[in-house]
Formats: sequence, C-alpha cells, structure tokens
Amino acid sequence: MTYVTRLLLHLAQSIESLSEWTGRATSWLLPALVLLIGYDVAMRYLFQAGSVALQELEWHLFALIFLLGAAYTLRHDEHVRVDVIYRSRIMDNRRRALSDLAGALLFLLPFCLLVITSSWPFVHNAWQFSESSPDPGGLPYRFLLKAAIPVGFTLLLLQGIAGICRNLLTLLCAPPRQRDPG
Repeated sequence: MTYVTRLLLHLAQSIESLSEWTGRATSWLLPALVLLIGYDVAMRYLFQAGSVALQELEWHLFALIFLLGAAYTLRHDEHVRVDVIYRSRIMDNRRRALSDLAGALLFLLPFCLLVITSSWPFVHNAWQFSESSPDPGGLPYRFLLKAAIPVGFTLLLLQGIAGICRNLLTLLCAPPRQRDPG
C-alpha cells in the first residue's frame, strides 16, 4: 500500500468516524420527536390545549435531525439516488466510483460550499441579535438552530470528501476491467 492510499484511507476513516458519531448522537432526537408529537397531538385533540412552543420544538428537532443526520445518511449510502442505471449490470465498481466521484465534485461539494458561505451572514445576524421566535409563546434561542445550518452542511461536505477518498481508493486499487472476448 502506497503512502497516498494510506493517507486517503486514514482521511476517509477519520471523517467517517465523525459522521458515525454525529449520526448516532442525532438518532436520539428521533424518539424525542416522536414522543413530543404524540404528546402535542394528544393535548390538542383530547384537551384542546395547543402550544406554540411545542410546535416550534417539533420543527427544530426535525431540522436538527435532517441537518446533522445528512452526513450519516450519505456515509451509509442511504441517500436518494436513481438506481435504474447505478445498480444495473452495466455499472461495475469502477464506473460506480467514477459516477460517485463526479457527483461529489460537480454537485455535492459546490452545493455544500454554497450553503455554508451563503448561510454564514444569516447565522451571524441571528447570533448578533440573539434571535428568538417572533410568535407569542414561541421558543427563544432561534440563533442556535440557525447555527446548525452551516454545521450540518460542513459535516455533509466532510463526508463528501471521505466519499471522494473512498472512490479514489477504488479507482487506484481496483484491477482494470476485463474486456468481454465475445
């Protein structure tokens, strides 16, 4: 194994362990969200007592699950993809690696960078004014939730880099494709 392949492997494993940790930590928000929604629905329909703060907390938990869980989802290859061609017989591991590499370089990384850079002023402004909910009875500290936007997309960007490393390893280490004799 060459220095480059060891470096790519180490980088991919380090980033993937971060994605794994954040995904597992984020997964604990799911039962909390389910219980919160169940409680909110029961209070609303059984006792006609709704709460703006509970509804906002549901939205906030969902946003955190989505933002902080995206890298974990990408790491486990559970993201949305059109599998008609990708999983067909015409695609071998090298072609899948090339396809994933092109997708990450042309779409994933630029989009993550765009969201991170364009959300930064938005988040800075929210922190500067300690933004909270404009609704009566809403939650304070909305600026914390807005800070999860660049954090989540940074985690996704890092997992994209890990995927690029893995795909480069596939391309560098896989034997060349054999041509069909017939």
